[in-house]
Amino acid sequence: MTPDADILIVGGGLNGPALALALAQGGLKVIVIDNRPAINRAEAGFDGRAYALAIASKRLLTVTGVWDRIGDKAQPIHKIKASDGLAGQGPAPFFLTFDAAEIEEGPMGFLLEDRYLYAAFLAAMADEPNITLLSGETVTAQDVTVNSVTVTLGSGKNLTGRLLVGCDGRGSGTAARAGIRRVGWGYGQTALVTAIHHELDHQGVAHQFFMPEGPLAILPLKGGHHSSIVWSETEENAARIQALPDDQYLVALRPRFGDFLGKITLAGDRFTYPLSLSLAERFIAPRVTLVGDSAHGVHPIAGQGLNLGLRDVGALAQVVIEAARRGEDIGSQTTLDAYQRWRRFDATSLALGMDTVNRLFSNDNAILRAGRDLGLGIVNAMPALRRKFIRQAAGLNGDLPRLLAGKAI
Repeated sequence: MTPDADILIVGGGLNGPALALALAQGGLKVIVIDNRPAINRAEAGFDGRAYALAIASKRLLTVTGVWDRIGDKAQPIHKIKASDGLAGQGPAPFFLTFDAAEIEEGPMGFLLEDRYLYAAFLAAMADEPNITLLSGETVTAQDVTVNSVTVTLGSGKNLTGRLLVGCDGRGSGTAARAGIRRVGWGYGQTALVTAIHHELDHQGVAHQFFMPEGPLAILPLKGGHHSSIVWSETEENAARIQALPDDQYLVALRPRFGDFLGKITLAGDRFTYPLSLSLAERFIAPRVTLVGDSAHGVHPIAGQGLNLGLRDVGALAQVVIEAARRGEDIGSQTTLDAYQRWRRFDATSLALGMDTVNRLFSNDNAILRAGRDLGLGIVNAMPALRRKFIRQAAGLNGDLPRLLAGKAI
């Protein structure tokens, strides 16, 4: 039986469309199944939700034709400042500054609003004849045979492919149906997410302020006077703060935010997200593989969630396209083993590394506080070590897939 597509992708958030575009440009036929109506998200207004895209991620978006649609809406990150301290007392005297001038590749990354990125993916997929997007459809079952995989949709329709990819998030139904278990734990923290307007220009500087209850990230948006914030608090504090009216929400934010950007006001909707670590015990099963949050849900402390997913995208696309060109079975165990070897160690290491950083900084132990502040100061005083961290944050280290090196597969 002729399959409906070479690859079936479950999940149409961001990683799913990115993978679909990469595979389609390699000559493969792809169906993306998304349970949300595409038009609703594509027409979303400003709400402040944004992603920090590393240089390597920008390269992938450029090669796949997405960046040309959104580059003018992205805010370059020229500096990243990390500091430790207590709300209302300002940062500790030792801090860490990463400056894009220390690397040759330009800005360390870019901040881009969710609404622009998703709309660009949607437009790019519509222009690609090898991609079919099924919006508002859910997968209720999947069945694997020796040569194919079939999914059953909520509408009753069956679709068959040679490989099934789960891009359906931390609660991945694709992973559960494949018998892939997860390990992880909650942090007892909730992220408060919103956008603010500030009086002074942010000058493309991103800030990470570590406090005992959790970190506050201030992420510069296009135009100079808006920033997105990801503000981690204990679950109890976050529930109380989220329930406050806007003026009291700002009263709670101000001592944590400080006055370095002048007067601040709320400029977007307010969201909350529970924070946890969630890792799939394996990234593959027969004719099934996982990408992005379905494989590894990480703490947002360094804004690396989407970048980590796009590294998965680049690796899987390369492995699958090269297998297809050699005339091999793209859903074979050999092909999927190659993807897992490439990505599992890197993804798991980064996830656990962010877990360690969060645990180290999210406490008020005086001895630990002194040690971590001294550590920030030492790294800041060592240019070679600082440059290494900058390149890591920019996604330039390690065994990069071709797309993340800015090269077509």
